[in-house]
Amino acid sequence: MGLTIPAMKIFSILPWADWLALVCFFALWVGYAWFAKVLGQRRSSLLITTNRYRGYWMKQAAMRDPRMLDGLITQTLSNTPAFFSSTSILVIGGLFALLGTTDKATELMSEIPFAQATPLIVFEFKILVLVSIFVYAFFRFSWCMRQYTFVALVIGSMPPPSDFQSGKFDAQEYAHRAAAMVGAAAETFNDGLRAYYFSFAALAWFISPLAMVLGTMAVVAILYSREFHSEVLKVLRD
Repeated sequence: MGLTIPAMKIFSILPWADWLALVCFFALWVGYAWFAKVLGQRRSSLLITTNRYRGYWMKQAAMRDPRMLDGLITQTLSNTPAFFSSTSILVIGGLFALLGTTDKATELMSEIPFAQATPLIVFEFKILVLVSIFVYAFFRFSWCMRQYTFVALVIGSMPPPSDFQSGKFDAQEYAHRAAAMVGAAAETFNDGLRAYYFSFAALAWFISPLAMVLGTMAVVAILYSREFHSEVLKVLRD
């Protein structure tokens, strides 16, 4: 009984419309991530298609000597998640700073047309949801950075091409392992980037629950079109 009362207080923070919008938000986010990873293999997505080129790259790297070019490419690829990781920290700091001025923020939001009036505690809860989204993005981008260091380690540990040609080592095995590592880093980066996309849908929650649901559906449609029907994908498939 003692656990039921605090739980009811937590659920009473938000109206049921906001809870439904929040559940819909995370359901669409998780559902699309599952769709892109599992069902996307039936009809090649952008990630699956680019993984094929990552395999080509590592086959070339295995037979290349020296491999300075591959190290430079790996370093360049790791710069993007490093940028987003640093940006996530800045965004989180800005959101925590906003928590100290929520009274002024709620007054500003009330002046926006079509914006729903929001109690102060609900406004703060929405900010914390945004914080959790960017914390998740930070962990994904920082893990992506570490994975690229592992990619550099795998490339650096490759034997010289002469050992592959003599049959001492299996070039296919080394290339496959390195390509799988690069693909894992790219997938982790996609997870972090999706968090940024869905954070814009979460911003619509400050207007109304309906705006959040519509914004989430719009984000899913944009992601689907870019990962499964973009011009880049058509060029890579050809």
